[in-house]
Amino acid sequence: MISKAGLAVLDALSAGREATPEELAAETGYSREHLYDVLDELLAAGLLTETRGSSNQRRVRLAEHPVAEAYRTLQSEFSHVDWTEVLSPATLRVCWYLDRPRHIADIADRLGITRQGVHSALSPLKHRALLSRSDSKYTLHNEVSPLLAFARATVEHEHRARVREIAPSATIAWCDPNRSLVRVQTAEDTDALQAAPDWEMTGLGRFAAYGLQFFLAGEPPFWYAPDEDLTPAEVVCHTLLLDSGSRQVSYSMLLIEAEDIDQETLVETARWYDLKPTVKALYRPLQGDFDRTDDLPVILPKKDEYMALREQYGIS
Repeated sequence: MISKAGLAVLDALSAGREATPEELAAETGYSREHLYDVLDELLAAGLLTETRGSSNQRRVRLAEHPVAEAYRTLQSEFSHVDWTEVLSPATLRVCWYLDRPRHIADIADRLGITRQGVHSALSPLKHRALLSRSDSKYTLHNEVSPLLAFARATVEHEHRARVREIAPSATIAWCDPNRSLVRVQTAEDTDALQAAPDWEMTGLGRFAAYGLQFFLAGEPPFWYAPDEDLTPAEVVCHTLLLDSGSRQVSYSMLLIEAEDIDQETLVETARWYDLKPTVKALYRPLQGDFDRTDDLPVILPKKDEYMALREQYGIS
């Protein structure tokens, strides 16, 4: 996640100018030694470009990068706000969840921090009236959607940079501040992620761990969520998030039955992926209702097809 010093550099360069480390140190108040480290990090991340002037003097400017562009938009639309004072890594992480009204406790649980930690991260936003509150839930005002866009760009960049150090072909299919679901394009990258700590195969590639072996077209997806168990409910959600076609729906239903995934558990997991209506629909045929298919978000299998599939995989 971009640091306070890194944000100060982005802010100083947001108008498109070039600057030397000495100039940035004077403007931001950080020491030249610290700025050199920050600039190296931003250069390595692709947020800055560098040229050399006379006497080999370093000059940097913002690169064409999603994080830099998102900050330019935020700063230009809300130039009266000192974002270097308002934003911290913790605040950006909390902002990720403020696209809709959410309870402090839900955000804290999802981030793995205390409720007080969430309140502290929200404090600068509260003081500048950037939040809406209703029924003890917080959300960002619609007018400050560029702040949400910047928070999401920084989080996605963090995940992308992490995985591409291991698997250069990886792309982010879904993420939040602590977790990411990625696709890869090559067998070499699949092998690299399988050998890497904190990464687990998921989606249809994971079904074999539950006794359900399917043909995979292409490389399997991978899941990053350190210190968390990859549950069958998560695997169902990853499968449907990546592809909610009829094949994936049927296989997901098999996994629900094979692992006896409770509906409440799966719905609670699915809400973080915006899949609640989809997983609720899967329980209709599992509870014997194959006929009601009106207004469903996915196409459910026909009864005879699903029963034959259950028998094929030995699901009783």
